[in-house]
Amino acid sequence: MLKIAVCDDNLHELSNISSMLKEYSTEKTFILKIDVFSTADSLLEAMKRNLYNVILLDIVMPGISGIQVAYEIRRFDSTVKIIFLSSSPEFAVESYEVDAHYYLLKPASKEKLFKILDKIFLEITQKDDSLSIMLPSGLVRVPLRRLEYLEVYGKKLLFHFEDGSIKEIRGSISEFEPKLVCRPEFVKVLRSYIVNMEHIESLEAKQIKTYAGHTVPVSRLLYNQVKDAYMQFLFLEKGVE
Repeated sequence: MLKIAVCDDNLHELSNISSMLKEYSTEKTFILKIDVFSTADSLLEAMKRNLYNVILLDIVMPGISGIQVAYEIRRFDSTVKIIFLSSSPEFAVESYEVDAHYYLLKPASKEKLFKILDKIFLEITQKDDSLSIMLPSGLVRVPLRRLEYLEVYGKKLLFHFEDGSIKEIRGSISEFEPKLVCRPEFVKVLRSYIVNMEHIESLEAKQIKTYAGHTVPVSRLLYNQVKDAYMQFLFLEKGVE
């Protein structure tokens, strides 16, 4: 199931877009969960509890612009696909600053919207490159390519990212291990560590060094498995069969 949010202060436009999304769901046999919002505040509040794959966002709204809302969204979700809705092309250039995927002029036609959705859903369904983490402030979705390694510390999980930031939650590694080690770039190197091999600068008998300068211990018993996995990953990266 794919989740879509539509935010527009014009109730007629809101109803029109929602109807077209339902038609798209029926025509393409996609299961879509569609949430509609008439204010930016209600959208942002909902995003503390829900993660969306796509947001259709009106640019001109009372009190706050869609561009400003998008900046707020990008603070905690860098992967959601944003489609701006506007009656004027004047904000098109500015929309790229918040990594908007498309800029759709109103009134939106079914043909143009469906074409955009086709492209977006193809990207989404082909590969999920993000991880959802529940923080005290709400759900956060982060790109997996930024995750350097996952560490277990007591009853806490520490997500270490390439920029040096750490997101900490209470939980068990078993909650995230299946989501990570099924991917070719992640390997478990110790009972309490899972490493993203894209960030490995060097692999030694007892430790891994990352490009960001961090050191991760490697289990003596798992070393040969880790080495084999890393060699296979390097071959895949270089396109060697």
